[in-house]
Amino acid sequence: MGNKDYSVAELLQMEACTNCRVCADVCPAVAASGDGRLSGVYRIKGLRHLLKGRVGLLQRLLRKSEPSRDELEEFGKTVFRCTLCGNCQEVCPLGIHLKDLWISLRQDLVHSDAGPKKIEMIRENLEESRNVFAEDNEERADWVEDMREPPEHGYLKESARVVYFTGCVASYFPLAQKIPVSVAEILDAGDVDFTLLGQDEWCCGFPMLGAGLKEMFREFMEHNVEAVAKKDAREVVFACPSCYQMWREYYEIPEGIRIFHASQFLLRLAEEGRLPFKRLDMTVTYHDPCDLGRGARVFEEPRALIRAIPGVRLVELPQNRDQCRCCGGGGNLEMIDAGLSAEMARAKIDEILATGADAVVTACQQCVRTMTTFAKRNKIPLEVLDISQLVNRALKG
Repeated sequence: MGNKDYSVAELLQMEACTNCRVCADVCPAVAASGDGRLSGVYRIKGLRHLLKGRVGLLQRLLRKSEPSRDELEEFGKTVFRCTLCGNCQEVCPLGIHLKDLWISLRQDLVHSDAGPKKIEMIRENLEESRNVFAEDNEERADWVEDMREPPEHGYLKESARVVYFTGCVASYFPLAQKIPVSVAEILDAGDVDFTLLGQDEWCCGFPMLGAGLKEMFREFMEHNVEAVAKKDAREVVFACPSCYQMWREYYEIPEGIRIFHASQFLLRLAEEGRLPFKRLDMTVTYHDPCDLGRGARVFEEPRALIRAIPGVRLVELPQNRDQCRCCGGGGNLEMIDAGLSAEMARAKIDEILATGADAVVTACQQCVRTMTTFAKRNKIPLEVLDISQLVNRALKG
């Protein structure tokens, strides 16, 4: 096995690490587990050992043997117990692109047959169903039936100016389906000409990167871009930060198509006076989703949208914007280590409760699902809302 899963830049950056351990201090997985082996500094040390053990001449000079499969699998247990939240990258004094490095490392371990067993399940689900949950892809838009007044066309139009790309979690999980219902009702209230892709929407590709299955990505990317182009759309809206981030960073978007996270698009509608708000007397705090905040640097638009609603008071979390603590819902962690994901959610909710807010608002269906699930299981009286749900609640009528 060679080292072809890494770019030259990644190999150079890996060697630049000075072992300062700042990344370990901010890692939510380390804080929740008390296990320093989940830190970025430990991971880089293990990666260096792995790569040097493979290089022929260097291997002989250093008298190193290539790591055994058992060693790789043990190392893999630390690599995949990570939400890819990017907090380590945010604080790295050398600016090492750690998140990209972790994605390449996961791909390497999968190619070395040393990844978690559930990776094969993810691969099979994506290949067979075009979504990570093995659900019937023809049912992607069934959530429309849960609306108060579902339109006869089900938002499946031959063409429209805007495509609402729903995402896998919001399409299939009942708890998260309230989000696309809210988005659709807001777009209707704002008189937006929009369509869904329905069964022509495939997974955005984020679960593939998180699972070390990057080689699957291009087929899905090309299919989704073509599906949007067939609708003659000029804009694509995402309520899912991971979908938005994938299109923003990895997709080859045709000229003339613009992409927006829902918080950005809905703020534009509010500023244009197209959303008639009533007063809501409540205090909320805002949780920055990792891929929307640290990933896409969208910090102010969600806050501006919340403040645009009369009567709503926003109080900030102690750790907010680029320092916001991950809720535990990303990076396929729930599939790999549900217990660790729950402990990260516990720390997040403790921080939220300390603000005294009536509700926590976020802008990610996975954050909503993770925090709501933990609160319900532990009988914690906390309302968790996606920003679209808050906006929809504030609409007159």
